[in-house]
Parts: sequence; C-alpha cells; structure tokens
Amino acid sequence: MISSYFQTRYTYDPGRQKVWKAICELLSKYIHVDSSVLDLGAGYCDFINNIAARKKVAVDSDQSTERYCNNDVVFLNQKVTEIEFEDKSFDVVFASNLLEHLTDEELDILIGKVRKILKPGGKLIVIQPNYHYAFREYWDDYSHKKAFSHISLSDYLTSKNFRIIRLEKKFLPYSFKSKFPKSYFLTKLYLKSFWHPFAKQMFIIAEN
Repeated sequence: MISSYFQTRYTYDPGRQKVWKAICELLSKYIHVDSSVLDLGAGYCDFINNIAARKKVAVDSDQSTERYCNNDVVFLNQKVTEIEFEDKSFDVVFASNLLEHLTDEELDILIGKVRKILKPGGKLIVIQPNYHYAFREYWDDYSHKKAFSHISLSDYLTSKNFRIIRLEKKFLPYSFKSKFPKSYFLTKLYLKSFWHPFAKQMFIIAEN
C-alpha cells in the first residue's frame, strides 16, 4: 500500500531517473564501485538504483518502496532508527531529504547508528533542504519536524565526531515539482556550473 505521503507530497515522476543519473555521476567521485552503500529513506530508489556499488541496501518504512528497487538492491522495510547492521559494514551511507522528518531524539539515534556501521574513513552523504534559502516553503510539508541550514547541519555532524569534507550550500532546487524539464544533460550542466539558480538544497559529505 502506498502511504498518504507518497500520494501527496512525494508523488512518483519517471523523469526523476534522468536527473538522478546525472547526480549519481557526480557522487560516483566519492563512491568506489567496490563500496558497500546504504540508502536511508530510499523512497523511489532514485539514488541506490543509479549508483554503481558492490553492495547496495535500501531502507524505507514504506513497503511500496520495494517495487522501485532494481534487482541488485536489497530492500529492508523498517524505520531508519531501527536499522541493525554489523559494525563497520558500510563504506557509504546516503540520505536525501530525510533528516528534516526526524525529531531530535530520532536524529541522535540514527546518527549514532550510522557512526557505528560506517567503516573508518567511511562517508555520510546528505542532500537536504537548506532552511537558509527554503524558509518560505519549508513548512508547507506537513511531515517536516526539524529545520537545518548548511551551518547548523555541519555543526551538528561535527559535534557527532564527523569531519566535513565537502559542503555546498546551494546544490539543487528545492523540489522536483517544477515547470523546468527533467533532463539528464541539463542536470549535468547545472551541477557543473558555478551558478545554481533556484537552488535551495544543500549537499554535505561527512567522513567518519
């Protein structure tokens, strides 16, 4: 069954795959093809399906996510705060538009687990609405519980003993719901450009 959130705020759009193909080509600079990768709150599996890795695991509390997983992705239907893996079992943990849906307590639980399951030198990669730029529309999403700017999220991760190795405060537009065409080539050009018009999402890589 598809959740009400998938039906309202997060409806499926096949054009997302074109955009995520370009995003994952950029991310591949930080993710070796022999890596073990965990996608938290995988949604429509846009990231985990498009990234090249030896081991790929997707976690989402919505059972319908499983139907979008490619055959090489292992899917776990559970809350991200309930994940249980062996210590130091992943090279990369990825989260897109997830942390803002967690309470302070849930966030602390999740980040504590992430630190344990990441290998030494492993990376937490986050794409996240940046409240500094998205404050007008941010609370239009009824499921948002917490707001982060590029400064506050960097400080939070640093306080949890991560080392910030890349930070882009303006990385992508706030939403895929726009009048602009969803194009692989336009996304490639956008990401390569020093100027990111309408960008209200940030991009952070934090090393364990």
